[in-house]
Amino acid sequence: MDLVVQGPALTSADIAAIAALADPQGIHALAAGSAPAYRLTGIAREAGVAEHCAAAGIDCAFVPRDLVRDRVRVVAMDMDSTLITIECIDEIASRLGIKAEVAAITASAMRGEIDFTESLERRVALLSGLPVGELERVYDDLVRLSPGAERMLEAFRTAGAKTLLVSGGFTFFTDRLAARLGFDETAANTLEIDAGRLTGRVIPPIVDGVAKAARLYAMRKRLVAGDGVALAIGDGANDVPMLKAADISVAYHAKPVVRAAATYAIDRCGLDGVLNLFG
Repeated sequence: MDLVVQGPALTSADIAAIAALADPQGIHALAAGSAPAYRLTGIAREAGVAEHCAAAGIDCAFVPRDLVRDRVRVVAMDMDSTLITIECIDEIASRLGIKAEVAAITASAMRGEIDFTESLERRVALLSGLPVGELERVYDDLVRLSPGAERMLEAFRTAGAKTLLVSGGFTFFTDRLAARLGFDETAANTLEIDAGRLTGRVIPPIVDGVAKAARLYAMRKRLVAGDGVALAIGDGANDVPMLKAADISVAYHAKPVVRAAATYAIDRCGLDGVLNLFG
């Protein structure tokens, strides 16, 4: 078993302390990314490592030696607060002066406190009458990629993986991001528009957590064979079914319910930290 430790706060003193706990056979600095990262190979002990890292503000993961990047055949990921740094629906609502009201529903849904479909329909209804041009302004002015996103996608693509952007958000944004970043497949919800304004409705079918998992399952069935791996990355409660459908899953800056369901968690690094989990 290897140990991967990474994070902006990681220091040489931390590495020494972690090595004293884990007793590795070797320590290797990993390729430069959005945060310092090291792989401690052939560790003898796990006890106390996770607790030390949590107290020091460091991401850590115990990874098998045979989990290598070339095995990843599918990378499926969420959009809002995962691939990008914002929740698009909250920023759309800000154009109507109701961001706080919509964001409260979003946060409750992402924590798993209310049904996602119900929350989506409630939030979209509040957007009725908004000119479509405001969506373009949100994309141009506010949509930013999470740190390391492009590096992660390019590295997995180079290793032969196909990519899926699957979101409970909206095709207006996933279509643009897919064209920009070269995603192989996408799935998201379509906002109904009439006379250049949002009607406050979503065109069925709804892309919820179950639909996300189904898209990953279908892609995995087509593309993963032998010792291949389907990887899923998400942050909210509606990502949990998709994470459970994957061979390896990563909770990215996620809510507790998501971290509990995932294979690994990255709380402090950028998305390129996912690469370091694969030797």
